Amino acid sequence: MRLAVVLLALLPLAACGEERTSDAANGATRAYFDRSERDDVLSGGVKMIPISTPHGTFKVWTKRVGNNPRAKVLLLHGGPAATHEYFEAFDSYFPAAGIEYYYYDQLGSAFSDQPDNDALWDLPRFVDEVEEVRAALHLDRNNFYLLGHSWGGLLAIEYALAHQDHLKALVVSNMMASIPAYNEYARRVLMPAMDQRVLAEVQKLEAAKQYGNPRYMELLIPHFYSQHILRMPPDQWPDPVNRAFKHVNEKIYLQMQGPSELGASGKLVNWDRTADLAKIAVPTLTIGAKYDTMDPAHMEKMAGLVKKGRYLNCPNGSHLAMYDDQKTYFDGLIRFISDVDEDRFQ
Repeated sequence: MRLAVVLLALLPLAACGEERTSDAANGATRAYFDRSERDDVLSGGVKMIPISTPHGTFKVWTKRVGNNPRAKVLLLHGGPAATHEYFEAFDSYFPAAGIEYYYYDQLGSAFSDQPDNDALWDLPRFVDEVEEVRAALHLDRNNFYLLGHSWGGLLAIEYALAHQDHLKALVVSNMMASIPAYNEYARRVLMPAMDQRVLAEVQKLEAAKQYGNPRYMELLIPHFYSQHILRMPPDQWPDPVNRAFKHVNEKIYLQMQGPSELGASGKLVNWDRTADLAKIAVPTLTIGAKYDTMDPAHMEKMAGLVKKGRYLNCPNGSHLAMYDDQKTYFDGLIRFISDVDEDRFQ
């Protein structure tokens, strides 16, 4: 049963019949896009939410799409300090499934405030920020699905461990539960598969901290990113991906992740929540992909460590599997949301 059926239930149906069913479907579409009872009608779903921090109050950007009282998905982008933009592929799938969803740029990212204060780029503060956003958007355990991709998946795990009483379900997309394990996978599997002359030059540039040298990305994009980040020729990468990469706040990214996706070396280098996954009791979907920077076997294991887990494998995908294995990704994701919503999840 598609989640759009939830919307149909909100509409009065006089009788059955093909013509009336069509009218009902049109009514469901109108209800899904109706903003008349929402406080964001003036801005087309956009809200700038104030975030309190020990270093002042700042605003973060969010945008709602659709209406569904039972299924509301907050999207946590990667990076750290990328943007919501690469999630725009969700526009092709979630509305048809009747899922309400929220774009959100975390503090420091392009659509939100970008304060120049290194003390703000701290994992517990980001968790507090997500909780403030949740409260401002009136999401609760009856409807709140949290989806985090990459760094956003790490943040989603941390949020669930701190606040799962507010969650209906959790999705961890393309993120392992351990940065040391991620780095080991890069050293053991990904780096040996690269052209070793290219790898040596990349590592030489990293040792010299020449991350801004154009040669650095000239090497990484064709020899690593187009193999493990998005498996398409770089000149064919979708516009939302290109915009998100263009808008990354490099200062925050470097501090927390390190210079590239070829492993992590920033503040997060020792992060490991593998032993704590058993504390997560809400329905949880982990998503991995064969060609990902993240070990798909580890992500499958994660689904077995949480109390109520399911694993979705994208056999043709990489780190951005929502693009290079799109049908698998969205079919599995929507099925999970629908199964939780209809109490079918096992």
